Amino acid sequence: MHHVSLNVRDVGAAVDFYVDVLGLAMRDDRPDFSFGGAWLDVGEQQIHLIEAAVPDDRGQHVALRIDDLDAAVSELRGAGVEVSDPSGVGVARQAFLRDPSGNRIELHERPSE
Repeated sequence: MHHVSLNVRDVGAAVDFYVDVLGLAMRDDRPDFSFGGAWLDVGEQQIHLIEAAVPDDRGQHVALRIDDLDAAVSELRGAGVEVSDPSGVGVARQAFLRDPSGNRIELHERPSE
């Protein structure tokens, strides 16, 4: 996978959240499209933020793999972000939160190998 695009209502608020809260890196090579947006690095993949109407929540989400779910949940809650309690799913664990536009984000922790 190369990237996932997410519609956001406010690009500035979304960039602040994804960069300052979640620790993603801002890219500077986004072309000058006719609509607002931003490109962010997530490891070797990207999230493209697009300023547009946010679709109704029908279960769609982006999952970010992390190493320590408990530490991530604690850190996010300490920053004032509402995060669900971690729960098991198969052999993995997950927790959910929302960005400022209401997009659902899954934090996904795989078991140690």
